[in-house]
Amino acid sequence: AGAGSGKTRTLTYRVAYLLENGVDARNILLLTFTNKAARQMLDRVANLLPVDAAGIWGGTFHSIGNRMLRRHGSALGYSSGFTIMDREDQKDLIATVVASSGIDPKEMRFPKADVLADIFSFVVNTEQSMEELLSEKFPYFLPLLEQIKDVQARYERKKKATNSLDFDDLLEKTLRMLVEHEHIARFYRRQFQFILVDEYQDTNKIQADFIDLLAREHQNVMVVGDDAQSIYSWRGANFQNILEFPNRYPNAQVYRIELNYRSVPEILEVANSAIAANVKQFKKNLSATRDSKAMKPALIALNDGSEQAQFVAQRILELRDEGVELNEIAVLYRAHYHAVELQLELSRRGIPYQITSGIRFFEQAHIKDVASFIRFVANPRDEVAFKRMVRLLPGIGGKMAENLWAGWERALGESTVAAVADSGPGSTPPATEETTESGRGYSIRERLLKLNVSTRSKKMWEQLAQTLDEIAPKGKPNPPSEMIVSVVEAIYDDYAKANFTNYELRREDLNQLASFARQFSDAQEFLSQLALISNVDAEATPNAATDKEAVNLSSVHQAKGLEFHTVFVIWLTDGMFPSSRSLETRDAIEEERRLFYVAITRARDDLYLSYPHMR
Repeated sequence: AGAGSGKTRTLTYRVAYLLENGVDARNILLLTFTNKAARQMLDRVANLLPVDAAGIWGGTFHSIGNRMLRRHGSALGYSSGFTIMDREDQKDLIATVVASSGIDPKEMRFPKADVLADIFSFVVNTEQSMEELLSEKFPYFLPLLEQIKDVQARYERKKKATNSLDFDDLLEKTLRMLVEHEHIARFYRRQFQFILVDEYQDTNKIQADFIDLLAREHQNVMVVGDDAQSIYSWRGANFQNILEFPNRYPNAQVYRIELNYRSVPEILEVANSAIAANVKQFKKNLSATRDSKAMKPALIALNDGSEQAQFVAQRILELRDEGVELNEIAVLYRAHYHAVELQLELSRRGIPYQITSGIRFFEQAHIKDVASFIRFVANPRDEVAFKRMVRLLPGIGGKMAENLWAGWERALGESTVAAVADSGPGSTPPATEETTESGRGYSIRERLLKLNVSTRSKKMWEQLAQTLDEIAPKGKPNPPSEMIVSVVEAIYDDYAKANFTNYELRREDLNQLASFARQFSDAQEFLSQLALISNVDAEATPNAATDKEAVNLSSVHQAKGLEFHTVFVIWLTDGMFPSSRSLETRDAIEEERRLFYVAITRARDDLYLSYPHMR
């Protein structure tokens, strides 16, 4: 079913049809990706028919798994009162397990609990081995394979001992229960004679196996989805599920719903052309129910990102003057860092905007982490920057950071007194001046190495001292862009790999920060601009989260399922959109086309596609 063709309506009417023809509501299983979607469908069914649909099992895969485990989880050794851990609970339990295993994550750059939770989740949802998963997604953790497997085994035992399940267990344990206990599987096969699934293109391996196991005998399965909108492989969704459905169910009938109720024909023509080159797909050709518009989608070539931002901002102002509400305008992009220049331009022009992620580029933690190094060499008395910087190192927490700051303050005071004595009565050197020539002051490196740190922090502390000396030789900061690159390569890369599963996305953000910084030769000027941008942003949209009269800035992934009067898709340049990683394999390029297709089909009336010649 194509974009805007009424997929949800189709599923709703199928449920209503079954009930109208005498199927017992208790024999219907409706699987969706949000509980809200299931409730809305069942509410619509209730409005369509004077029948009681309360007996239908409708909800997410996880909610259905929870119901099954509450009934029959004792087969796996869990009581019906098991606890479902949220993400914070899961992280706490994993951290406890890591500590009890004798591993010091701060000393060996072992993945943090948050990263381990993601790794365990990927293993469950893709049904890959730990070694396969690490090789594919986290190669830098392969040397720690055995330790990670040991932690996973301990974590499983700990959950069992505490009668606790994490979110992924609601799928994995349910499937295992059905596989290992045939009498339970038979019970649910008899109950669920009709299985309906929404957004089937987004299912992962374990979800597809769950459906196949329940439908093994009767094969009464109806799945609705759009293979052209399968864009979540990075989080475990298996595109092959929908493509191979006719092979797994040889008697399946395939219906194509190609009538689009959302967009004008000119936009659908672009969408059809964009996806046509994909080899792995169900061929479709969307046609419109709406009349043609005089204006066709616009393709705009621009010199660079700055000119692109100016164009988009200016056109938004014109659209507002033409009567288009700002909340009906969206700017879509491949990655959040693509919107940096546009955020600046919108702020300068006083155009309110809201970002789907909720966090503005320069307010992100990793941006502020790296900026703290530049703040510190520009002003060695910046306590906040110092503490933020040193807490990135293994073995240094809040208390140690306080102690180190106290030591650093003493070192600064001693060198200032010495410098004043050298410069004579009545003169005071600048607070940030490094005085190595006098013989009485010290370089940043020398001062830092005089401070006491723990043995496990010593190696990285020396690396920090060396890096700060390199980015500010003799106390004079290098150009900001050079400092950013040095800090990322020497310090932040290792920290990010150990702490974040989206390490590569953060690295792209930092590359963009370095690119932005090239326009500044002076560290203070760069830092002043960052501060001003943050304040202007705050003033421009003080209530961005609740202000409906604001332009929507969003990644394409987060815009899926939404629609707008006008859509701008920016940075349609090789290496940006499509991303550089997607250019490596055919499958990746095909997913990138699907992502472009999703972006295009968010627009109802107007579509602007822009590609700067220079990055």
